[in-house]
Amino acid sequence: MLETTIAAIRPLDESAMAAARELHGRLTKPAGSLGLLEDLSVRLAGLAGSCPPPLPEPAAVAIFAGDHGVHAQGVSPWPQEVTGQMIGNFLAGGAVVNAFARQAGASVTVVDVGVATPLPTAEVPGPAVLDPSAPRLVTASVSRGTRDLTVTAALTRDEALTAVRTGIRIADELIDAGAGILLTGDMGIGNTTPAAALIAAFTGADPLDATGRGTGVDDPTYARKVAVVRAALARHAPDPADPLGVLAAVGGLEHAALAGLILGAAARRTPVLLDGVIAVSAALAAAAFAPDAVGAMVAGHRSAEPGATVALRHLGLDPLIDLGLRLGEGTGALLALPVVTGAVRVLHEVATFDSAGVAEK
Repeated sequence: MLETTIAAIRPLDESAMAAARELHGRLTKPAGSLGLLEDLSVRLAGLAGSCPPPLPEPAAVAIFAGDHGVHAQGVSPWPQEVTGQMIGNFLAGGAVVNAFARQAGASVTVVDVGVATPLPTAEVPGPAVLDPSAPRLVTASVSRGTRDLTVTAALTRDEALTAVRTGIRIADELIDAGAGILLTGDMGIGNTTPAAALIAAFTGADPLDATGRGTGVDDPTYARKVAVVRAALARHAPDPADPLGVLAAVGGLEHAALAGLILGAAARRTPVLLDGVIAVSAALAAAAFAPDAVGAMVAGHRSAEPGATVALRHLGLDPLIDLGLRLGEGTGALLALPVVTGAVRVLHEVATFDSAGVAEK
């Protein structure tokens, strides 16, 4: 599945992008006046292979959840049980992601790829349905959390591959159900530590520059967190040319599944709107598997986590909004969704100088 997905990922369509640029030049506005929105709409035309590209709707948020053995190193003040408890909150509709999803009319799918504690609810069988009023659970647990990456590899290669394949499958299911854009979400106490390790491994950044305070840890915990990332990289020496090996050594199950979701979206020529630091660390892995996958990525926001800026710079992506967010769940991506839709709507609905009878300069 991974090999065929990668093989299906192609470069952006240059003729469609040229048509989008030409159309922008004829719309009733000064050339370039919409800034990054024009660049975004051109890229989305290239992804779709048509001008204008389809409106990115309906939107589907996929929240991948997993726990982490490195939690034992004291990198987070939150108990590990919160991961499973928050899944219950997502499914009950009580989290911030649910409030933002209702505002955006987006569906929410929660995927258990590696939660350590029993979940408070069970999966309801059936095909994917994009129902904004009913969050859905998918049970796809690879293991009950990862191993401690300071002691051994967080995952085996087979476990990492299974998680990647799960993400690809979820992308296919959501797109087959009609989704026009996928949004990344995540939940996992301690997951900013493996995210920092992934970012440092793929970009070559110093762990100090890749590691942030996550949920807002104090100075001693932050220093311990940086030391943990540094020790894990020294122990495993992950090779960025081997993305599956990097995910196995220092990643998490939700990171691997998110990488698969991004690859699956890129293979289907469907945009994927990235959330925060967890998503962009997974995006680095996806880009290492298939560099052309970057064409499907839209950076929703700039996370307050410093590693997110490092990763976005490496990917060459400009974030659409910058609000100092660091919640995760998919919240920043949801807030950016109207910006993406607006960028495409311009190409669909704005009159040209000729059609509007407006004189050009």
